[in-house]
Amino acid sequence: MKVSTEQPKIIVVGSSSIDLVLSTEHLPKPNETVLAEKSESFFGGKGANQAVGAARLGADVSFVGCVGMDPFGQQIMRNLVDEGVDVSYVTETEDAATGSAFVTSSAGVNSIVVVPASNYCLKSSHVAEAERLFSSSDLLLIQLEIPMETVEFSVELARKNNIKIGVYASPPKKLSESVIEASTFIVAKSSELSIVFGEDQREDILRKYANKLFVRDDSNSTTYYNGSEMKYYRNDHDSVLHKMGMGDAFTSGFAVALCHGNPVDDCVQFGNDVSLKVTKNCGSQSGLPYLKDFSGE
Repeated sequence: MKVSTEQPKIIVVGSSSIDLVLSTEHLPKPNETVLAEKSESFFGGKGANQAVGAARLGADVSFVGCVGMDPFGQQIMRNLVDEGVDVSYVTETEDAATGSAFVTSSAGVNSIVVVPASNYCLKSSHVAEAERLFSSSDLLLIQLEIPMETVEFSVELARKNNIKIGVYASPPKKLSESVIEASTFIVAKSSELSIVFGEDQREDILRKYANKLFVRDDSNSTTYYNGSEMKYYRNDHDSVLHKMGMGDAFTSGFAVALCHGNPVDDCVQFGNDVSLKVTKNCGSQSGLPYLKDFSGE
C-alpha cells in the first residue's frame, strides 16, 4: 500500500461497548450449563473498533457515538482518547447504560449477544451537531449497531458534503437504495447478503455492485467483482484463533488505503492484512495493528 503525504481525515459514526468474553471448552447447547475457563473484558463496539483501527493506521479520526453516564462509558471515552481519537461529539446519556456484548468463545467460534443500550440513543440530531466534521473530512465510516434513521441521516450528510462513504453492513439489516447508491464501498458477510440486499444469489449481487460490494468470510477471504471478473483474495494462517473484530479491522484498513488513493485491489489486500493481524489477540481492539507494523512488508 502506498501512503500519501496527506493524513486521512475519517469520521466514524457508530457504536461502542464493553465486551465480556467467556472462554469455554465448547459452546453451550440449549438448556446446557458449561463452565468457563476464564472471563475477560475488552473494549468493543463496531464503531469504536473501526475508529481505533483507523487511528492506529495513521488517520485523523473523530468518533460520533453515545455512551451511558456510568463507569463503562467513562472507560470507553478514556480509551478512545488514549488511542488518539477525537471524542468531542460523543454524547453521554442518562437514558440508558453503556452498550455491552456478551461473547462465548470456543476454539475460534464465537456466540455473541449484543445489548445496544446507549448506542440506540444516538440520534440524527447528535450527528447534525457534528456537521462541521463532514465538511472537512475525507470519509465516513458507519455500521448498523445504531438506529437505521441515524445511519441514513449520516450517509445523506456525507453525500451532501461530497466525501467517501464506507458501510459495514453488520449486524445485518436491509439497506435502503439511497444508502447503497451513496456508498463508496460496502462490506458484508457472505452469510448475510440476503438480509442486507433482499436477494439470494451471491454472484448476482456482487455483479450488480462492481467495486462497491466486498463480501467477507470467516477464513479472512474477500470476494468482489471488478466490472469484468470476480476477484477473490484470501490470507490466513493456522493460528487464526480470535475472530472477533476481523470485519471491523478489514473495513478500517480498506478505508485508510482508499483515502491514500490506492487502487481497489491494494485496498482489499491491505484490509485483509490488517484483519489477519487482529486475530493474534483476544478482543476486537487488542490486536489492531499500527501503520509501522507494515513497514517491513
